[in-house]
Amino acid sequence: MMISNGIEDEEKWLAEGIAGIQHNAFYLHRALDSNNLREALKYSAQLLSELRTSRLSPHKYYELYMRAFDELRRLEMFFKEEDRHGCPVVDLYELVQHAGNVLPRLYLLCTVGSVYIKSKEAPAKDVLKDLVEMCRAVQHPIRGLFLRSYLAQVSRDKLPDIGSEYASEGDSVTDAVEFVLQNFIEMNKLWVRMQNQGPLSEKEKLEKERSELRDLVGKNLHVLSQIEGVDLEIYRDTVLPRVLEQIVNCKDELAQYYLMDCIIQVFPDEYHLQTLETLLGACPQLQPTVDLKTVLSQLMERLSNYASLNPELLPEFLQVEAFSKLSNAIGKVIEAQVGMPIVGAITLYVSLLSFTLRVHPDRLDYVDQVLGACVKKLYGKPKLEDSKATKQVVALLSAPLDRYDDIVTALTLSNYPRVMDHLDAGTNKVMAMVIIRSIMKNRTCVSTSDKVEVLFELIKGLIKDLEGISTDELDEEDFIEEQNSVACLMHMLHNDDPEEMIKIICTVWKYIKTGGPKRLSFTVAPLVFSALKLVRRLQGQDGDVGGEEVPATPKKIFQLLNQIIESLSLVPSPELALRLYLQCAEVIFLK
Repeated sequence: MMISNGIEDEEKWLAEGIAGIQHNAFYLHRALDSNNLREALKYSAQLLSELRTSRLSPHKYYELYMRAFDELRRLEMFFKEEDRHGCPVVDLYELVQHAGNVLPRLYLLCTVGSVYIKSKEAPAKDVLKDLVEMCRAVQHPIRGLFLRSYLAQVSRDKLPDIGSEYASEGDSVTDAVEFVLQNFIEMNKLWVRMQNQGPLSEKEKLEKERSELRDLVGKNLHVLSQIEGVDLEIYRDTVLPRVLEQIVNCKDELAQYYLMDCIIQVFPDEYHLQTLETLLGACPQLQPTVDLKTVLSQLMERLSNYASLNPELLPEFLQVEAFSKLSNAIGKVIEAQVGMPIVGAITLYVSLLSFTLRVHPDRLDYVDQVLGACVKKLYGKPKLEDSKATKQVVALLSAPLDRYDDIVTALTLSNYPRVMDHLDAGTNKVMAMVIIRSIMKNRTCVSTSDKVEVLFELIKGLIKDLEGISTDELDEEDFIEEQNSVACLMHMLHNDDPEEMIKIICTVWKYIKTGGPKRLSFTVAPLVFSALKLVRRLQGQDGDVGGEEVPATPKKIFQLLNQIIESLSLVPSPELALRLYLQCAEVIFLK
């Protein structure tokens, strides 16, 4: 009921404010139509007095402000036409400063100041400096923010920028930058101060209201990014250090997150690349609760897109050591934010890996370094049970497969299986299926026993029971699909060298014989046929291939086959064993 009454009261106060503006606007219009300057100033000041209210939320205050803003636009047109009111703009600038209340006085001063700059009767930098200083008189957060927002609005097209008609002799881009920076700093102070304007019980409401006002502050950074004269040098030496200093010093979570995001979004990617060290250096200094994983992820996404669209600039990424700087910054952020959940840290590594694969796909050492950093973070922790963290680890492991379309490349990454070891049994199997599907989709041939060893270590969740989970506990359809996938995988293991091929067969047998009776009925047959194919190749070779000193001989292969087929007695599967023995006999007799 109290909330309902509060909303009704606010609606009533807004209605009263709008009625006051409309009442004074009526007389203001009449004064403007009759070219009566004195009456116009009187009623415009009374109209603007409605903005002195402290009873409205930012959302409602904005509605009131826009009503007043529309009238100020009309008033500004009147001020421009000196032949209508007969008062030189210099005198008018002095005249409006006699308004009784400070808030209406400053709104009128900003309006006349805009006309004053446009008249070019005074240097733009002097008028702007005067206005930004005098606006300090309003220290109420909401009223001050909207006043300074109005100042930014009326001045943005009158800054002494390169090529601007308002850049007179003695003015420089530095003056424009200084004006916008000063307005930004004062607005941010007002915005941060809002958090102390109410009781602790209304903290959530205050944060929501502050969030509604964030764009008023961020608009200054957008204006800075649009100033033509702000080149890389000015951005690096003046703009970025001053903005970051304000962000760090305000010590406010909401402001720090929003403004860091603003910097990344509004300034050019080229500037970010060349000032990475400065930008990233501020991150560990921010409040521990700031969502830096999102901020840094967006930065890396932008830089990745920049590299993709401008491949000729890739040497610059190496020159500025972008990967090393990002990697070090992520490490420092994770170290500084002690309370960061594990999913946050892994998400940062996923973003860094994505950046690496897009910008430096040929640097496998970078890729392995990211995986190694993730292993270090997970070291000593139990198997992941957080579904969000698990999802991020799967994304981390899937990224190299998607980028290279070649599992063989992933098999060379020493930290790849170490990351997989931190997955729970269920997710480990899911990731193993992803790896097998990648191999089958891209028709990738795994051609050495060493790589087969690494591969089967990765998919061990499919070929043997993990952590005491019995095959009896598995869903029958899922189990059949998994084992058929392993069977298909065996056809992708091949080498033309008989000695290496027999090593591959022995490696596969070493793994599948630990899978238990239920799996053997799926995996033995494809391994037998792979071995028989090797026998046929050996039989087709010219010359003597026999002898005890030659490892890959039909005799030795048949001895191995006998062991493999005998394992089916554990299943038991006598029919399958008989068929496989007959296949072996057929190959022998066809010699």
